[in-house]
Amino acid sequence: MDSTLSDPMVGRLLDGRYAVDSFIAHGGMASVYLATDTRLERRVAVKVLHAHLAGDRETLARFQREARAAARLSHPNVVAVYDQGTDADRPFLVMEYVPGSTLRQVLRDRGTLSPAETLTVMDHVLAALAVAHNAGLVHRDIKPENVLITADGRVKVADFGLARAVAGSTVTTTGSVLFGTAAYLAPEQFQHGTADERSDVYSAGVVMFELLTGGVPFTGDSAYAVLHKHAYEDIPAPSTRAAGIPPQVDALVTWATSRDPAQRPADAGELHASLVDVRDKLGLHAAVPGLPVTLTTPITDDGPAPTDAVTHAVVPPAAPAAAATPPARPRRRGGILRFGRRGPLVAGIVALAVIAAAILGWWFADGRYTHTPKLLGETRQAAEAALNDAGLHVRYLAPIHSIRYAKDEVARETPAGGDRISHGGTVTLRMSLGPARHTIPSLVGTSVTTATNALSDLGISVSRQANVYSVDVTKGDVVKTNPPSGTVVDAGSSVVLYVSKGAKPVTIPGVAGENEADATSNLQALGLHVQPVQKFSSTVPRGQAITTHPKPGSTAHAGDTVTLVVSEGPKLYDVPNVVDKPLGDAIREIAAAGFHADPKQFAPGGPQTVFRESPTGKQPKGTTIELDYY
Repeated sequence: MDSTLSDPMVGRLLDGRYAVDSFIAHGGMASVYLATDTRLERRVAVKVLHAHLAGDRETLARFQREARAAARLSHPNVVAVYDQGTDADRPFLVMEYVPGSTLRQVLRDRGTLSPAETLTVMDHVLAALAVAHNAGLVHRDIKPENVLITADGRVKVADFGLARAVAGSTVTTTGSVLFGTAAYLAPEQFQHGTADERSDVYSAGVVMFELLTGGVPFTGDSAYAVLHKHAYEDIPAPSTRAAGIPPQVDALVTWATSRDPAQRPADAGELHASLVDVRDKLGLHAAVPGLPVTLTTPITDDGPAPTDAVTHAVVPPAAPAAAATPPARPRRRGGILRFGRRGPLVAGIVALAVIAAAILGWWFADGRYTHTPKLLGETRQAAEAALNDAGLHVRYLAPIHSIRYAKDEVARETPAGGDRISHGGTVTLRMSLGPARHTIPSLVGTSVTTATNALSDLGISVSRQANVYSVDVTKGDVVKTNPPSGTVVDAGSSVVLYVSKGAKPVTIPGVAGENEADATSNLQALGLHVQPVQKFSSTVPRGQAITTHPKPGSTAHAGDTVTLVVSEGPKLYDVPNVVDKPLGDAIREIAAAGFHADPKQFAPGGPQTVFRESPTGKQPKGTTIELDYY
C-alpha cells in the first residue's frame, strides 16, 4: 500500500505554514516528509517525532531544547535547521532539503574509498563537527547514514543534537536506536552514559576506518556483542585490513579511536587540524567521491526511502592504454640465453639494478621509518630529550585537561608511541593541565535523567543511586548528592544520587492521657505536623490529650498534619442567683439549672428565706450548690 495515501500527515498544513507534500521515510526517532514552506516558497524536509517519544514530557522538552541549539549552527557542511514547532501534540523539525545520497550508499556502491577520497570526505565531516563542538553541541550519532553527499559534491552532516534529545527516553541495547549505531558508539557512551566531544571523535574515527577498509572494525551477533568489543578491544590499524594505507593515516584512525577518551583528540577541531596536516604533507588530495545514485528525496536517520525515480550514474569507460612496444627478444644459441659480447657488462648492470631496487624497496617500505618513543606521562624535558635522541622534531599544541596524567606531563602524542614515523619527522605533543575542575550543581527536585545528563555534561558520572524518604521532594526526584552541591571535583569523578521514595509512612501512636506538650512532642518526633483542638470533657482533666484524628493505629506519612484533641475540662454553666428567694423556689430554680441544692438552716423558726449560696458563678452541671437559709 502506498504510505502517502494512508499517512495522515500528508496534506496537512503544519503551524499554518508548512504544507506536507509526501512521505519520505520512517527513522528510529521520527518520520520525514517533503514539504513546502508556503511563506518563503521553498522545499524543506520536515521531521515529525514519533508519538511514543512525543508523549514523554522530558523527551519533548529535550527535543525542543536541542533543536534550538542545532538551529544556531551555520556552516556549509551542516544540514541547516530552520524551525521547530508542534502540531497536534507532535513536535516537528524543519530542515534544509538536501537532495542527494548518504555516505552509506556511496560505500555500498564503491566498497571502499581511497585514502585521498577518505581524507577529503572526513575533512568536511570534521569541519562540521568542529563548528558544533565550538558551540558546545555534541552530535552523539556520527555514522555514514548521517553524512550526506549532494549531486554537486557537497558534504553535509545531519541530525545535530537529535541523538541527545532521544537519549532522554528509555533506550536499551535491544532498541533500534542503539542497535543501529552500536558499530560507531564510543565505549563511554554505553558504559557510563556519558558523551562529549571525544565521543564524536571516536565515532568519526570508526567512519574513517570503514571508508578505508569497507567494513566496521567490529561485528557480532547482537548489539551487545559489538559494544563489548568496543569496550575491551583496540580498533586495529586500517592497514591490517586493506593495502595501500599510509602509516600517517593509520595513526589518525588509531588516535581517534582510542578506548580511553583522554588519549583521543580533545575535539573534532584538533583531529581536523591533524588530518589536514597529514593530507597536505602526503599530497592526498581528491574530489568528493561521486554519487552512486541521484535521489529526489532528502536523507533521514535511517537512509533515504526507496524510490522508483533512481538514475544510475554513467561513468564513461577509460581510454585504452597505448600498446607498449614489446622488448626485443634476446638471441638464443644452443638453447642458452646470450647477450652477445657485452653480456658481462649487461649482467653487471642488471645485478646492480637489482641491488639498487632492493635497497630502494627496503628504504621506501621500512628503511626511511623509525618508531615514535612512548612519551605519555613524561615531563616536557624528558620528552624533548627522547625525541632528540630519536632524531625527531617536536611540535606543541595547546595543553589539555587530563584525568590520567598529572599537570605538566605529556597527555597526548601524535603519532602514538611505538607507531612508525619518517626519520626527522615531527611528533605533536599536548601537555596536561591536570583534571578539569567542575562545581557540582544543585539538582534537588530534578529527575534522575535530568540530573545524570547535567552531570554528564560536566564529565561527572553517577556511581550509584540511593533511595531515601523525603517530605519535601516528590517521589523519583533527586533529594541531594554526595559530594553535595557546590563541591568542586575533578572531571571523571563520580557522585551518589539520593532519590526520593516520597514521605516516610508512620503509625499514629496513642497519646490519650498525655499532657498536650508531651503528646505534641511525640507526634512531631515522627515527622508529623500537629494541629491541636480543644474539646470539653467531663472525664479527661483539662490540658490532657483525649485522642487524635486520624485515630491511633492509622497509617500516615511524615509531613502529614494530625489533629490532637485536648481536653478543655467540663463545660461550665451559670449558677442561678437565688439569694433572698424563698427556700422552695430557690431549690426548684437550682435543680432546673442542672445543679443539686444542699439547703442548710442557720436560724430555726425564720421566714425560710435564702440569705447565701455557694459556689456561685460558672460551674459544671451536677455541682452541689449549698443554700443557707433562716
